[in-house]
Amino acid sequence: MSTDTRHYDVIVSPVITEKATMASENNQVVFKVSPDATKPAIKSAVEALFGVKVKAVNTLVRKGKVKRFRGRIGKQNDLKKAVVTLEEGHSIDVTTGL
Repeated sequence: MSTDTRHYDVIVSPVITEKATMASENNQVVFKVSPDATKPAIKSAVEALFGVKVKAVNTLVRKGKVKRFRGRIGKQNDLKKAVVTLEEGHSIDVTTGL
């Protein structure tokens, strides 16, 4: 299975949180993606890298928060996530490596 290196630039990492684990029961997987990734690019990357059929892709951008560390103010970067809904019968185990 030959994969294009562009797909690795689109998908940064899987999101493993309690909410993402609950979404996996509904055949959904959550990924951290690059800020300029489009829904068609995310869909083709997931299908190529994991060999599954994607039903829908929803994206969201979490704006960076302002945090303090030892009295200094810093800002976290914006983060783009993609919630990928898979077709029936397909699944991805994100706890294993890619």
